[in-house]
Amino acid sequence: MTQEINLKSEISASQTGLRLDQAVAELFPDYSRTRIKEWILSDSVSVDDVVVNRPREKVLESQVIEVKATLEEEVKAEAQLIDLDIVYEDDDIIVINKQAGLVVHPGAGNHDGTLMNALLHHCPSIEHVPRAGIVHRLDKDTTGLMVVAKTVEAQTHLVAALQAREITREYEAIAMGTMTGGGMVDAPIGRHPTKRTHMAVHHAGKPAVTHYRVAEKFRAHTRLRLRLESGRTHQIRVHMAHIGHILVGDPVYGGRPKPPKAASPEFFEELRGFKRQALHAVRLELAHPMTCEVMTWHAPIPDDMVKLTKALRQDTLEHPIEY
Repeated sequence: MTQEINLKSEISASQTGLRLDQAVAELFPDYSRTRIKEWILSDSVSVDDVVVNRPREKVLESQVIEVKATLEEEVKAEAQLIDLDIVYEDDDIIVINKQAGLVVHPGAGNHDGTLMNALLHHCPSIEHVPRAGIVHRLDKDTTGLMVVAKTVEAQTHLVAALQAREITREYEAIAMGTMTGGGMVDAPIGRHPTKRTHMAVHHAGKPAVTHYRVAEKFRAHTRLRLRLESGRTHQIRVHMAHIGHILVGDPVYGGRPKPPKAASPEFFEELRGFKRQALHAVRLELAHPMTCEVMTWHAPIPDDMVKLTKALRQDTLEHPIEY
């Protein structure tokens, strides 16, 4: 359940010179400093009708502060023993290779059995960090690398790094259609106007940029490497569908698999049997939030995508691409 928040107030003389996050916290004391900072960083706070996403921005007397945000109902998660593939861990962060089918945090229809439940069991002290340290998400059936903060300080630094586009997230995907070359999709993404569980390219959406390059061409499919500048919900899936290259197996933005002409029954079964979006977060690079050391991790391509790729190569061998 969500609640729309609409707040408006004016900076007083005594608040002149305060940081924006401090002033907003004084104006609206019902909300925590952590939540207020999140709102500022997510473009939900404006000063004199201009969005300001810098918490340290100084405010002046008579400026009008407005908050337009969505408040999600807090979900109290229980610690649960759930296997995690931990790629790296220290006192400040955990890097996880998430498996397909694992929901990141509890919500409607997923009250437990999530990554958040697993983190609370693995590291009980993480309950004191907002959202159990989760700073970015992967869809339920998307696999690959995620970084989680173990302390509030580490989380604050990671959130700021994400907002500043200082964290590199690279993905591997298999898309429908043969693409001739790489490119960039720069198209805003927002909630679909009629399908509320879907996202869509929409003029009123938030800015979203996806870079992609061709890693391998098949007869009727393409293996891609993609890099995000922004991190909108379903971003890669929406952007690829927008340019006419739906991800193989995407249950939301795709449709019934259409085998290429003269495909073997075995190949068609392989396509039809791939029940999730063929998307994997393969590489993660960031500056450690406390030491500033630049660190990089790679997650091997999951078995189901490896198997699908082999089937695509075999189909291409049997039916060479005509240029």
